Amino acid sequence: MIGEVIIRFDGVTYEYDKKLILDSADFSIRRNSKITLMGQNGAGKSTIFQLITGKIKPESGKINIAQNLSIAMARQVIPRDQLDLTVREFFEKCFNKKIYDIDPRIDSVLEIVNLVAPKDRIVRSFSGGQQARLLLASALIQNADVLLLDEPTNNLDKEGIEHLKKFIVECNKTCVVISHDADFLNSFTEALIYLDVFTHRTEQYVGNYYDAVAEIAARVEKEGMKNAQLAKKIQENKDKANFFSNKGGNMRLVAKRMRDRAEEMEESKVDIRREDKVIKKFHIPLQEGVGGEIMYISSLSIIKNHKPVSKKVNISLRKNEHLLLSGPNGIGKSTLLESLATGKAEGAAVAEGVEIGYYRQDFSNLNFDDTVFKSLLSVAKDMNEEKVRALAGGFLLAGELMKNKVSSLSEGQKGLLSFARLVLRRPGLIILDEPTNHINFRHIPVIAEALSNYEGAMILVSHVPEFVKKIRIDEILDLERLH
Repeated sequence: MIGEVIIRFDGVTYEYDKKLILDSADFSIRRNSKITLMGQNGAGKSTIFQLITGKIKPESGKINIAQNLSIAMARQVIPRDQLDLTVREFFEKCFNKKIYDIDPRIDSVLEIVNLVAPKDRIVRSFSGGQQARLLLASALIQNADVLLLDEPTNNLDKEGIEHLKKFIVECNKTCVVISHDADFLNSFTEALIYLDVFTHRTEQYVGNYYDAVAEIAARVEKEGMKNAQLAKKIQENKDKANFFSNKGGNMRLVAKRMRDRAEEMEESKVDIRREDKVIKKFHIPLQEGVGGEIMYISSLSIIKNHKPVSKKVNISLRKNEHLLLSGPNGIGKSTLLESLATGKAEGAAVAEGVEIGYYRQDFSNLNFDDTVFKSLLSVAKDMNEEKVRALAGGFLLAGELMKNKVSSLSEGQKGLLSFARLVLRRPGLIILDEPTNHINFRHIPVIAEALSNYEGAMILVSHVPEFVKKIRIDEILDLERLH
């Protein structure tokens, strides 16, 4: 049963580096409720999680937390400084004091997330999907009253997502979830907190995920219609004011009143939710002069029982051919993609001179110390600054954001930056590892269309069937079925 309010934000305002993130946020969370936290990439959803855990403090307003309430958070990605820890050390980091019986606890939570993981294995050696399970387990091992789950389905295969759904529905805990997987969210959502990236305010809705999204869409449409009616009246008043002002005498007073009325109506306009902005349609140009066989793979390595196993294959990728690489978490998809992208795969060859565009799921091939603008400019071939900025704007990377360091971007914004870099790079071969992770669901159809229309060779890994269905795939290589 949903119980009393255990977390309440009262007029909470928060700024980061002089940039407003939250403006007078008001919402409440009840015991045992299952809540979605929704907002565009970069809106500040992860910031709300940090405020709830007390990692950061608000500029003003109050965050009320019930007495003795324990809170655990599963982050989007494992921190870089924890990647070289063993599994045991990783879980020990979840506690402020030494836990003497930690091994049985580790066994218990790994069973819940359906992961077999030797305790002396290094975290870095796990696949993206396995790391996602470790992140969830790191929250569960704390046995907290409230679970904050930040993009928990990223990198998870179908089995992993079903497992997670079942856990959230059945667990006797308060769960607040950030995700861009609509079907996953709808399976458990009872209420939704909506954070607008432009107004920096929050709104709260009751009901399942699809109901809340429909309510938001209806309100946006209503506000748009109201603004359209006002705009028409404003223009009528301005036209009349101009007409009367030319008549002189008392007519000028009439004209002034009409201008004042037009200004009042301008102020009555509703601040339209630019939140619903979608990235512009884009085209990834093909490298000039690319033709014939672009990549050939004669053998590859997969992981079975935690050990690499070599398999013979016969894969030839030519211009305009798209390959989908499939298989469960932990079989070695990301490792294979990295070896192909870096030229270290022993059984594969890329034609000489072919430019490779590599979209890494952890964005570690981005320089986090670069500004967004510098990151884009570093791969721009013959585009001038104005064109680079125009392209960035299409990916919602505009204005002050261009001066920010890549490290300050949300994971979703890093994804959009990576796509913008692909456009500028003009590759002959694109290698994509879970490119929908962290990306707002509104952008997915645009990205799918661009990839489907790409005329070079492409290798794709994705656990999102709705996304894959939208992309032209010419061949599928299922690593699990290799003999």
